[in-house]
Amino acid sequence: MSVKQVSITLDNIPGQFLRVSECLGAEGINIRAISVADTSEVSTVRFVTDNPQKTINVLKSHGYSVRERDVIAVEIPDHPGALRAVLKPLKTSNINVLYLYTFLGKGESGQSIVIVGVDKTEEAIEVLKKNWVHAFGEEIYSL
Repeated sequence: MSVKQVSITLDNIPGQFLRVSECLGAEGINIRAISVADTSEVSTVRFVTDNPQKTINVLKSHGYSVRERDVIAVEIPDHPGALRAVLKPLKTSNINVLYLYTFLGKGESGQSIVIVGVDKTEEAIEVLKKNWVHAFGEEIYSL
């Protein structure tokens, strides 16, 4: 299933992410998944929240430059090789995985959830739906 991811860039200065966390927390926004990738001067923070539009509005009101994009949330069993069942069909369909990170919590069946950013989101969803049912008998997770 496609979910909204919100991204911001932060200077690599102590307390920058604390400020973001406090802004969102004060508005009752729960971060459900998060990834931080840094360079020497800035960090890119990607996250999925329980209310993406409110997240965007809050961050913009505090002066952040916000980007949003659709990513895929996929529930996977917790055993060796489970991630392969997600990655192999995407590769076979020539869909590039740009990044992947975990969801903070479990899905409805108690399994782990991964957030996958790809270059062809809608096509990837269809590929995963077709292959996921075959591989695990489950659908793509719905947040």
